[in-house]
Amino acid sequence: MDFGGGQNDLPLFSRELQKKFLEAAKEHNVEIGSLALGVLNGVPYKSDPRTERWVAESIDVAGAMGCTIVLIPFFGEGGLRDDKDGVDAVVERLKKVSPKAEKAGVVLGVESWLSAEQHLDIIDRVGSPAVKVYYDVGNSHKAGYDIYEEIRLLGRQICEFHAKDYDDLYGKGTIAFEEVRRAMDDIGYRGWIHIEGVKIPLGIEESIRYDAQYLRRIFPPSL
Repeated sequence: MDFGGGQNDLPLFSRELQKKFLEAAKEHNVEIGSLALGVLNGVPYKSDPRTERWVAESIDVAGAMGCTIVLIPFFGEGGLRDDKDGVDAVVERLKKVSPKAEKAGVVLGVESWLSAEQHLDIIDRVGSPAVKVYYDVGNSHKAGYDIYEEIRLLGRQICEFHAKDYDDLYGKGTIAFEEVRRAMDDIGYRGWIHIEGVKIPLGIEESIRYDAQYLRRIFPPSL
């Protein structure tokens, strides 16, 4: 669930809206796996002063929504690749906010074009169990990384996964989800895997249904 965009406050900061989503989730028997600050792709966490408050407030919202993970994305204007100063600024901001996240039992999941080693460097420098990696197999594969080995290298530092394939429907493209599953098994991961479908040759509904059914064969809900 995304916080939405805004100039000062974000839509999901509203307690009334939080209540509506929680009621709808209960009514339709839908779980909320995590929250996402997608706005940070256009309003960079590394440089915009508003974002420090947004990230801090997202921790409170996560608690109210019964979530333990907030995705902090670094793409577009907020990207960190080849930006040492940006990475340094992010590390300092995460150092300031991570004690609040730790106290609340919330993890801030960093997702970016960086490699596993670069992500681990950020985690080591922040020095908090409240900062981990939100791993997107499609993005990392597109960036040229060996995603199966990266998963094993990151291990318990991965808080959650995005399933994605830039080339086709799942199982028909370039991501070997069976290998993803084996890598996840090796690190003992049993959390959420969120679909981010980017290829929709059957239309949105049918393509996502196909991808979901495919993933359920690789990742049975009972396991």
